[in-house]
Amino acid sequence: MRFAVIVFPGSNCDVDMFHAIKDELGAEAKYVWHTEGSLEGYDGILLPGGFSYGDYLRSGAIARFSNVMNEVVKAAEAGKPVLGVCNGFQILLEAGLLPGAMRRNQNLKFMCRTVQLKVENADTLFTGAYQEGEIIQIPIAHGEGNYYCDEETLAKLKENKQIAFTYHGENPNGSLADIAGITNEKGNVLGMMPHPERAVDILLGSADGLRLFQSIVKHWRESHVVNA
Repeated sequence: MRFAVIVFPGSNCDVDMFHAIKDELGAEAKYVWHTEGSLEGYDGILLPGGFSYGDYLRSGAIARFSNVMNEVVKAAEAGKPVLGVCNGFQILLEAGLLPGAMRRNQNLKFMCRTVQLKVENADTLFTGAYQEGEIIQIPIAHGEGNYYCDEETLAKLKENKQIAFTYHGENPNGSLADIAGITNEKGNVLGMMPHPERAVDILLGSADGLRLFQSIVKHWRESHVVNA
């Protein structure tokens, strides 16, 4: 499986994402600059964290208009796995690939620490290696992770089981319904504020994030065997 790690001006977690895929997962990864006009040949698309375009105007709002985002949308529509982490999640929201919006943390402070997440839906291509209800340890690092949507959207997220992860024990940013990560209705696009790529080795304090990437590869292999 071949992953594209999208790099925007201001991305700062792209190297972490590349390391997680290449060195820990053992899959193929390549950096793709935001000006690229094609994602042909990539099986999975990864939007890393950081401060794309300095987070000016609004987090993810400028990156959403980058040339490569047209191809990210096409990849999502084609059913390819698309993962946006932290700033990547914000970009997916701005691009309309996921519902809702992101606000400043409730305490108006940047936070960087490990938190507990609850796996709300283990029946997605991103969470197949987890158990539903399992509590995992994943770090956060954000100033605008306070997820919000209207009541109708929240009801749909719950009804369609699009809430993949919630904060457990402590909601660090005030996110609505403790939401830490959501998928689109089709289930092939995941946005999450915590950083699984920073939890891929026990030396980092947790290896719980590695299973998310393993889930993607396992699903991809199984789907290609079926389609072969």
